[in-house]
Amino acid sequence: MLEWLQQTSLAVHIRDSLFAFPLIESTHVIGLTLVFGTIAIVDLRLLGLASTNRPFQRLADDTLKWTWVAFVLTAVTGTLMFITNASVYFHNMYFRVKIALLCLAALNMLVFEVTTRRGVGQWDRDASAPPLGRVVAALSLVIWIGVIVTGRMIGFTTTRASLAAPAPVEQNLEELLGLPGNE
Repeated sequence: MLEWLQQTSLAVHIRDSLFAFPLIESTHVIGLTLVFGTIAIVDLRLLGLASTNRPFQRLADDTLKWTWVAFVLTAVTGTLMFITNASVYFHNMYFRVKIALLCLAALNMLVFEVTTRRGVGQWDRDASAPPLGRVVAALSLVIWIGVIVTGRMIGFTTTRASLAAPAPVEQNLEELLGLPGNE
């Protein structure tokens, strides 16, 4: 299945295009920045380190909708990058750790939702969440930093060598862009 994925016309187009993969990767990084940034706002509020003058529920309502939009964007772009070299990415230890951390982030969020969040009416205006909420917030920050670090490590520990021919050695920018050269 991994071989089939990386041979689909979409994967080949992204892999062979000069601009597609870098554009998708840049969009992925921007999306992840928004995911982490908005989650950090909520977690720092839960910890009592920021926005303590705002009720938690209001802050969460204003912020988390953007988290979900950014998460969808990041998931789509991550999938597009994955299919370009699925067999290599799938077997990369950092990729597997990143996926495990994403699952752990989801489990951590679920714990918060079924415990601390249910009693938000009792602590909404307090400077910080109850102890379990603070633990979940601290874990969330650590997990998402781990997602970022492992995501960067994927890029430094994978290669497209098995799928792409090397670029011509003496190619200049004008040739890459199809512009008339200096003869």
